[in-house]
Amino acid sequence: MKKVIIRKCIATGESHEKKDLIRVVRTPSGEVVIDKTGRLNGRGAYIVRRKDAILNAQKKNLFARVLAVEVQEDLYLALLELASE
Repeated sequence: MKKVIIRKCIATGESHEKKDLIRVVRTPSGEVVIDKTGRLNGRGAYIVRRKDAILNAQKKNLFARVLAVEVQEDLYLALLELASE
């Protein structure tokens, strides 16, 4: 039986299965990218696939705080395109 991997959303604080979340990574070079494979090297943060959570994260600048690096606005636009609602 396969183990279910649980991660916490930075915007809502809710725990979800890893496959239901979007992973954003600060690579060792300092670049911030969306990790579609879930295996990129670097510091990761997870967010649920909901527009309200993404907009909340953008308003509070959560990715910049969690990843300790400046985040461009186009990251949030790309996340909104991946949102399910």
